[in-house]
Amino acid sequence: MNNRTALAVFSIALATMPGQAAVSATHTDKQKDTHYNDIGFFDIHICNWPDRQLFLMPLFSTTRYNDIQTIDVMDPDGRPLVQLDLSRHRVVKQGNGKEKHAFINQLDVPEASKDGWYTAQITLSNGTVYTASDYVRISTLGRARGQRPGDNEELGKPPRELSWEPVPGAGFYQVFISDQWDDGRLIHSSKLLTEPVFTLPPGLVKRGGMYSWTVHARDVNEDLQLGDFNHGSLSKPVVFSVSD
Repeated sequence: MNNRTALAVFSIALATMPGQAAVSATHTDKQKDTHYNDIGFFDIHICNWPDRQLFLMPLFSTTRYNDIQTIDVMDPDGRPLVQLDLSRHRVVKQGNGKEKHAFINQLDVPEASKDGWYTAQITLSNGTVYTASDYVRISTLGRARGQRPGDNEELGKPPRELSWEPVPGAGFYQVFISDQWDDGRLIHSSKLLTEPVFTLPPGLVKRGGMYSWTVHARDVNEDLQLGDFNHGSLSKPVVFSVSD
């Protein structure tokens, strides 16, 4: 898997998060989204990516990154799962000019993991503590298959669309396209799609070119219980070429 594609998945996931809201959330108040508190947004993704073990990706995004001392994530039994590394973050520019930092970690799914509410405890430099929670279901979302054009296929002309078989359990997809003649440079990231087909922008794929594409599948989006998405998968790259 191309590192540029991996970064694009992170970036697109962050870009499609709902905007930050000042909500103090509790598990018992069903009118409020438990992923939010007055500091930011917490979510955990279960990722099924090629060539690696199933892993958790906990993240916390905030505009008040300078005020944070620690971010500790606990499992449903209250046991420490991971402390987010504050030196590892992605920067997201917002429309109001403010900068949001998303702190992201990856860890293999522990053998004893179970379904339930996972909690982030955010401690500020002044000692104030905030919490946010995400409900996680431990399972695997399959990767996209049946891609058309297929791997190592040579086409007589640029295709009008890319398609694949529906992924059971997936509600949304994103497509990432890279130019193989340009050192695998990512040239297009689609918006969220609700069907397993993507209509290519005119002129993106050209005669004489060679391209690779991957499909990022996810189960939900902006769900009050499961968050931005609970399960996600990334297909292996599929390479095709177009004759002159």
